[in-house]
Amino acid sequence: MSILTEVNTVNDPDSAFTKSQTNETTSKSERKTIFTIEEIQKLLPHRYPFALVDRIIDYVPAHRAVGIKNVTLNEPQFQGHFPGQPIMPGVLIVEAMAQVGGIVLTQLPELEGGLFLFAGIDKVRFRRQVVPGDQLVMTVELLWVKQRRFGKMQARAEVDGQLAAEGELMFSLAN
Repeated sequence: MSILTEVNTVNDPDSAFTKSQTNETTSKSERKTIFTIEEIQKLLPHRYPFALVDRIIDYVPAHRAVGIKNVTLNEPQFQGHFPGQPIMPGVLIVEAMAQVGGIVLTQLPELEGGLFLFAGIDKVRFRRQVVPGDQLVMTVELLWVKQRRFGKMQARAEVDGQLAAEGELMFSLAN
């Protein structure tokens, strides 16, 4: 596990886990970690205007991450998509989910430091429009990694508890 993950571990005094003590009923996968925008930029290569994750609010190592994208009217895509009725393009919603998944991937010890690219997108469905003022909450769960090179994730994006988009994202580690 990376140093960043250890530094950002949230220690809840009421929880069964602290850095100084563990018990047999608490596993490492139960720890929650939060990443700020500065920490996300250390992990992902994306920059403005393509950095689409503002914060990671929940992280379970090697399993899943929950990220937030605050959608604002001053983003460049809204100048043309669509004037007078701004809607976040579906491809950017998918990319935002993939970036949340990138947080999980960059923290896998056997894959640290790699650049991950889309290898495929399956079963993606858009259920609700995402507009300026919305907060997109994206949950991405790692399903599997094969040959330390290919993998699949299940992604879900919600606004105000309503499903906005969902699908399976495949990735490949670029050399």
